Amino acid sequence: MDDTFPPTAVPAPRTGGGAGYLRIATEEAFATPELIRIWLGMVGDYDDPGFRSLWGFYGTSTAERPRFVLESLQDLGEKRLAAMDAAGVDRQVISLTSPGVQVLDADLAVAQAALANDRLAEACARHPGRFSGLTAVAPHDPKRAAAEIERGKNRLGLHGVIINSHTRGEYLDDPKFWDIFEAAQALDAPIYLHPNTPPKSMIGPLLEAGLDGAIWGFAVETGTHLLRLITGGVLDRFPRLKIVVGHLGEALPFWMYRLDYMHAATVRAGRYERMKPVELKPSEYLRRNVWVTTSGMPWAPAIMFCREVLGPDRVLYAMDYPYEYLADEVRWQDDLPLTVAEKKRFFQANAEELFGLPGT
Repeated sequence: MDDTFPPTAVPAPRTGGGAGYLRIATEEAFATPELIRIWLGMVGDYDDPGFRSLWGFYGTSTAERPRFVLESLQDLGEKRLAAMDAAGVDRQVISLTSPGVQVLDADLAVAQAALANDRLAEACARHPGRFSGLTAVAPHDPKRAAAEIERGKNRLGLHGVIINSHTRGEYLDDPKFWDIFEAAQALDAPIYLHPNTPPKSMIGPLLEAGLDGAIWGFAVETGTHLLRLITGGVLDRFPRLKIVVGHLGEALPFWMYRLDYMHAATVRAGRYERMKPVELKPSEYLRRNVWVTTSGMPWAPAIMFCREVLGPDRVLYAMDYPYEYLADEVRWQDDLPLTVAEKKRFFQANAEELFGLPGT
């Protein structure tokens, strides 16, 4: 690897499908300048140590990588396209980065989500062959969030929903949020459950050790959120709901046996009021309702394991731009021990089918 940032591979992968498939990256982030100004203005006062840790870093660090990330998040034009070309990415599925609007008061959150969706839809219209987008919502107001999901799909041409995990420490298994799931299921709109920093009630030991972010805390927080949906019966009530999680499933595929065994034992014991019987095993919901992407996890043994235990139709390529941007990672996934047809499903067809993207 060279010493430049972003680092490059030699030779770099090329766009255009010459390998027998297009590369569709499915967890690629953006933020409006307005929202970034709001976040940075909150860093000193907002009572959430995870938020302060994350956006205090990106707002004040002078290191090269966080400067690159902050600038790249705000670009929905030529700089992003050039980065895609340099890494061999044909299309990005773009979504509002964490924490989204979920740290804001409800009315401001609704307004900023709508603004972000308008901006993203405009960029997708300018570059229809390269950009697709997901609808951001403000879960604080589930009815208005449901309406925004409908607007995003039917009026803006967006292809799913982004929710940056918990909303001020509240999780979506609470029935008060279920208007969101009802709308997403009715519109066949996948929900990308993206990480947030752990809430104040969870973050202490992680933050103390420097483990609160992408290294571990994100997976703990978002994996917990998904498990709450599974064990809380949400996927029995909404059996056709499609949920997408990054980073190869936030570790849950590797725990499937233990989740099944201990969930059954805990239900039999009647130990917890909220741990009731559900229709399927946890692993069966993961195989029925969940898709995972390789964002930030370009590691062949883990990718192949997830393909084995979840099924090849459930694992999609992602880069995690601009937080993780390395052309070598694309080449490593090009080198997976798969046939060209299997790679086309991994890099292209799964994303086209799941998000309803235009095909080739």
